[in-house]
Amino acid sequence: MHVVVNAAASADGKLSSRRREQIAISGEADFERVDRLRAASDAVVVGVGTVLADDPHLTVKDEALRSQRCEDGRPANPARVVVDSSGRTPTDAAILDDAATTYLCLSEEAPVDRRMALADHAELVTAGDERVDLLRAFATLQEQGLERIMVEGGGELIFSLFEAGLVDELRLFVGSKIIGGRDAPTLADGEGFVADFPTLELADVDRIDDGVLLTWRVDER
Repeated sequence: MHVVVNAAASADGKLSSRRREQIAISGEADFERVDRLRAASDAVVVGVGTVLADDPHLTVKDEALRSQRCEDGRPANPARVVVDSSGRTPTDAAILDDAATTYLCLSEEAPVDRRMALADHAELVTAGDERVDLLRAFATLQEQGLERIMVEGGGELIFSLFEAGLVDELRLFVGSKIIGGRDAPTLADGEGFVADFPTLELADVDRIDDGVLLTWRVDER
């Protein structure tokens, strides 16, 4: 399995404002890059916080890219995965439509009534007691044939994936905005590291409009 974290952050490292409202950090050229990356992936992963804040669809926008996937014998869109320990994903969320298979990664703590409601809309993966055990959950996804994984946020999930040693590559678009705010989400939130910090090897730098795309490989820990 190869896991790529893709994100856009402001020049001061924020994913959105302190209100957790989606902000257009990049432009059309980067949107097209992200669409190509989605089209090349077997699955796109987000945390439940992203679902609740943005209600993303996470499908491939370009018809030509969807057609090429079909010609290659793949579904038009990659699978969608939500990491949602307690089953908070709304049953009418855009990510649960029939455009692609959706997997919901739950913990044992998720209430039975939420499991029953969500089982009508998604494939349920249970891993972990109170929180999703990402190593077990991703192993289950790999058993389903999902090998190339794209992670689109948010910061809590990204931190947890780095903590679990699951990230192979980080692609970060740094845009030309200052958002500020001590409570605004950053690329990697969560508890934070105090030792054994993950280290990155810079693989590429590309200018896109008024921003820059940084591509790092994650050193083995």
